[in-house]
Amino acid sequence: MRVLELGHANLFVSDLDRSAEFYGSVLCLPEVARAVLNGRRVAFFSLGVRHHDLALVEVGHGTEKRDEPQPGLNHLGLKIGDSVDDLRRGRQHLLSQGIKPLGYRDHRVCKSIHVQDPDGIRIELYADGDPALWAKDPTALAFSEPLHLD
Repeated sequence: MRVLELGHANLFVSDLDRSAEFYGSVLCLPEVARAVLNGRRVAFFSLGVRHHDLALVEVGHGTEKRDEPQPGLNHLGLKIGDSVDDLRRGRQHLLSQGIKPLGYRDHRVCKSIHVQDPDGIRIELYADGDPALWAKDPTALAFSEPLHLD
């Protein structure tokens, strides 16, 4: 067996409407369907290539947020462009929506803006760099320093 691609992400959220508003309006992901599956409300989002790229499943407010990292999802990476100018436009959009980025990183293979969704799930909004860089040197991705977008 060989995994061919990462097909989609499925996130548990405390409030479906609040999270769907964030992913739909703030991150501009097209919502394609809502349903109640196995007794839980679900929203599906698609970028148009697959049936869905992201699903949000409402589980309620039963979990406490913790400051220290816990086993589980570290972050969700969403490509928003191929240039620093694309990141600048993304930052401006986030600020216009009242979202304050957590930080900006240069990873050589990509540059990124980090935000949190309403449940504290980290989202990396990134612009890819030249693919020849990591094709030639796969270790190039093991790099991270602050990025200045000003």
